[in-house]
Amino acid sequence: MTYLKVGVGRSDITPAPGTPQGGWGAQTHQRGLGADLPLYASAIVLSDADKSIAIIDLDHIGFESDFMRHVIDGISRLTGIPSDFVRLSYNHTHSGPNTFRMEVISEGRDMAQSYMEQLPLRIAGAVWQAQRTSVSARCGTSEGSCDIGVNRRLKLQDGRVVIGRNWDGPIDHTVRTIRFDDLQEKPIGTIVHYACHPTIMAWQNQFFTPDYPGVVRKVVEEQVGGLCLFLQGASGNIGPRRGFTGDLRVYRRLGTLLGLEAAKLAIGIETLPRREKMTGLIESGTTIALYEDEPIEPEYPVLDVRFRQIKLPLKPQPDYEGLEAKAVAFRLELEQTRKSGSESAIQKATAAAVQAEHAAGHARLYAGKTHVEWPMQAIRIGSTVLLSIAGEPFIEIGQKIVEGSPFLHTCFSGYSNGGFGYIPVREAFAEGGYEVCTSIFAEDVADIVVREGLEMLRSIADPPD
Repeated sequence: MTYLKVGVGRSDITPAPGTPQGGWGAQTHQRGLGADLPLYASAIVLSDADKSIAIIDLDHIGFESDFMRHVIDGISRLTGIPSDFVRLSYNHTHSGPNTFRMEVISEGRDMAQSYMEQLPLRIAGAVWQAQRTSVSARCGTSEGSCDIGVNRRLKLQDGRVVIGRNWDGPIDHTVRTIRFDDLQEKPIGTIVHYACHPTIMAWQNQFFTPDYPGVVRKVVEEQVGGLCLFLQGASGNIGPRRGFTGDLRVYRRLGTLLGLEAAKLAIGIETLPRREKMTGLIESGTTIALYEDEPIEPEYPVLDVRFRQIKLPLKPQPDYEGLEAKAVAFRLELEQTRKSGSESAIQKATAAAVQAEHAAGHARLYAGKTHVEWPMQAIRIGSTVLLSIAGEPFIEIGQKIVEGSPFLHTCFSGYSNGGFGYIPVREAFAEGGYEVCTSIFAEDVADIVVREGLEMLRSIADPPD
């Protein structure tokens, strides 16, 4: 019998106290006080006779695409795993260190830069460790439900769409878990997939946290054993049912709720299935049937990977020079306000500077372009597939892909192998709102992602001879 090989690894990537914290335009502080929970780079490496595939879960809000490519190339150099066989995903916590928009930092930029310089080797080290702990393994997948998320696009009576709680909006509460055991049925690792923005901890919070995904991992590791990875789903328009708070108890509670559901699912998976066989009867207070449960070795799971750049249409971008000049002016105003302004004035100036830098950054990258190459990757593990793209896709995109998928279990994610960019559905463009206004894409982008995603899934489900 030939078995899949599986190994896991982890690096602590917690920033030092005093490192700039980022993720909120309404934030008035710059440096983080310390960590409420550690931040990790967690890795799992899957191997068969001729290939190895690395999946990495990072406790970060995200990175620009050039930095992501730099990290992936570093992983490939250290481990020998081809870059197209690496999935680098971030869970998108908004209470981690500042990893982009460095221009708005006026305190601790040296610490932020030093942190970023050390990060690629720390991440690569987790993958290297996973390679060297690899053992023969079996796996299984299960699905359940948890309702810690809600559609966040709330339409007000005046027609504006704001970030809130839209209880009638599209939502997917599905929790998906993949469990990997060694041949003695001891857990090696678990992958948990769920879609919800990690924005429970907000601008008031001064502690680094992985938000709810970190609590999910902690609960699963305590209850199941092994190492847990969290893969963020299509959460572009999904937020937590309780959030935007400085109360650390809230993210711990919601993370525990999701973690317990994931742990229940993982514990219920039998990676070595059994067949019931009645062996006889015994007389007691009544007649009792006796059974033996015979193990049935499962079929060897097909391990495969596809990676390519898909072509996505862009909105026309404004003039970069004008937006950059505006961003510089807002940064200067922010620096002055930080010296002598009130907290509310600092909050307002920070939001303006962050928004201006966001717009200038997009124009810098995409001005004059009609399309962009966008990474899409599929990883097949038997009857389960992990399909991922960069950016922040809306939940409806994931639902359509799952509905049309040829696989029994389909985990569709954003936040992987690239930079930022909301991917709204066509209907959202008519409504407007934050995700649409800040998106770089034209209104038919979701249709293309669904079409390309399903085509990739069909290809990996039925590869050519």
